[in-house]
Amino acid sequence: MSTLSERYFADEKSPFSRLEAKPFFETLSLKEKKYAHYMSRAAFEGTRIIISQTNPHAIPIYDMILKTFSDDKGNMINTDTLFKASNVSEETFEQFLQYSAQFLGNLSNYKSFGDEKFIPRLTVQDFEKIILASESKEAVELFKESRNEIYSIEPIARNLIGFPEDGHISGYYSQNVTKQDILLVQSFLEKEKIDPLNTRLFKDEKNQFKLVVAAAEEEIANKSYTLENGSSIQVSYTDFKQPMKKIAQAISDAIPFVANDTQKSMLEAYYTSFKTGSIEAHMESQKYWLKDLSPQVETNIGFIETYRDPQGVRAEWEGFVAMINKEQTLKFNRLVDNAPLFVSRLPWTAEFEREALNKPDFTSLEVLSFATGGIPAGINIPNYASITQIYGSKNVSLGNVISAQSPNEKFPFIRQEDLELYKKYRNPSFEVQVGTHELGHGTGKLFSEDEEGKLNFDINAVINPLTNEPIKTWYKPGQNFNTTFKSIASSYEECRAECIALSLSPHNDILKIFNYEGQEAEDILYIMYLNMARAGLTALEFYNPSAQKWGQAHMQARYAIMNVMLNAGEGFLEFKPCVVDDKESLEIHLDRSKIRSVGATAVSEFLTKLQIYKATADEVDGTKLYLDATRVPENWNTIRDTVISSKQPRKAFVQGNTFVKQDQIVLDEYEASAVGMIQSYVERRV
Repeated sequence: MSTLSERYFADEKSPFSRLEAKPFFETLSLKEKKYAHYMSRAAFEGTRIIISQTNPHAIPIYDMILKTFSDDKGNMINTDTLFKASNVSEETFEQFLQYSAQFLGNLSNYKSFGDEKFIPRLTVQDFEKIILASESKEAVELFKESRNEIYSIEPIARNLIGFPEDGHISGYYSQNVTKQDILLVQSFLEKEKIDPLNTRLFKDEKNQFKLVVAAAEEEIANKSYTLENGSSIQVSYTDFKQPMKKIAQAISDAIPFVANDTQKSMLEAYYTSFKTGSIEAHMESQKYWLKDLSPQVETNIGFIETYRDPQGVRAEWEGFVAMINKEQTLKFNRLVDNAPLFVSRLPWTAEFEREALNKPDFTSLEVLSFATGGIPAGINIPNYASITQIYGSKNVSLGNVISAQSPNEKFPFIRQEDLELYKKYRNPSFEVQVGTHELGHGTGKLFSEDEEGKLNFDINAVINPLTNEPIKTWYKPGQNFNTTFKSIASSYEECRAECIALSLSPHNDILKIFNYEGQEAEDILYIMYLNMARAGLTALEFYNPSAQKWGQAHMQARYAIMNVMLNAGEGFLEFKPCVVDDKESLEIHLDRSKIRSVGATAVSEFLTKLQIYKATADEVDGTKLYLDATRVPENWNTIRDTVISSKQPRKAFVQGNTFVKQDQIVLDEYEASAVGMIQSYVERRV
């Protein structure tokens, strides 16, 4: 294969980790296990939605993989038998397993963390040999249909998720939809009060639009409208009808096993939302979810995060089910109990904070199942500002995700003298960071105007601290943060939360909450800042210089913070050249004695601007600030090359499956390997 092909190769040896859940699952009652089982099914029934939202041409690849590894009854085959029948080398067969497992781990042939296409390392001829050896006629036909999609890497622009107009791929828009089309339709949606979260937008050859809403109901009539430019748009509640039916049915199956009336009302609202496509019903579900504090089985489901929509307004399907870790949750509860004090330390005046800080529910969870292309370490939801500004939010730390280890993990760019300390405190410091980060998501007021023209702030009294003038911009009816800040919204908010974590964590009383005091607390703080500097540097892997495009919201955010710390000066953060394994590399020098005086101060100043621009709906200045902070200079291309040459494969989580057996719920877990990943999906039968 060509050198260009090698750039897009799947990871040679992806580090697989089993998402350990059995010890916590076995503590549940039978009723709780049944609730967890059906909600897990509801989440996983959205698997095909996730694949289609990422790449509309990827479903045949998914089906091909499942058919290749399944027998006539849908059971997992013996992979050794397939290997021997294929007459390929052991290395080649392992490459086939790796591609298949990585596709399933990402739920796409585009990376969930980086939004870039990956292709198999084995040749197309060897790939076909293995498919033929499966003796599955369906797999063979699916390979013929998708072989070009699997291997093609030209045009280059198509290897990135983004706006179709820029030559990129998106499951949210047909290839002929332009950026101007998206803005035109968005203006219409705001006027008609139609939320775009669970929609996709297509255009036919006559330039007529179709907005499809995800819904299971068949009786909802299509509606037609005329846009400002005279084009017609039809709103159809028919998207993902089959998976949405299965999701709604699983929700219905879970209702008899709820723990209380609040959970029952939550599931009934979910059911209505998924049947009818109503985002308003989903908002109602989230109000009940917020009232259901510290349940034994925690679950949330729906169209949640907008990271992968280039416009930043359409959300990806996800759902999780998890069990509470009571011991770890005690730490987070202490954080919540002191939340008003900690939030008061943030670098803005009271007018820019929510009038009543609703203490968030903060739990440490052990994940049983998470239907997504990439499992996060923490969550703060709901994302509906109209709800969180009034009812607060739930913060979740996913303990078995944070603690999952991969064998032989390497840490490029960490100095030898820091390495042991980094290995020792990387996970504990990340736990503190996740806790304060998720707390940060629930802070900050948004200035807005309701439909009656009433403002939620005193326009004559509130002064913008950046201009020393009255507030001039705010969110108008139908607008929210995502629709206003568009494509940068998700990354901007992640950056704000990360800055809050770095601004609050230098306070000793926060570190004490996590049982760190004295020198150990100082070491935790140092590793937290060092880890952020390293994350910002390695983020360059997710920047495409030719497209001048970031492929991952969190990594763009971490690059911005690294940049802020680098520009703080006074020798606080430096990258110095070194040689590792006879190759030119870099090592991070961070002056721990200046974390509070230089690093935290610079981050807090940047955080102030992020918050003020977000609060005042100042998309112009906010966008300029953020794009300036995340701009990669041309002379950094050599640094990026160093990062790319040292990149480590991303961890992939192998999740278990629950089954009903003789009225009992059984959890089957799988080995941490490519075969284990494949088997988990074959037996999931989605």
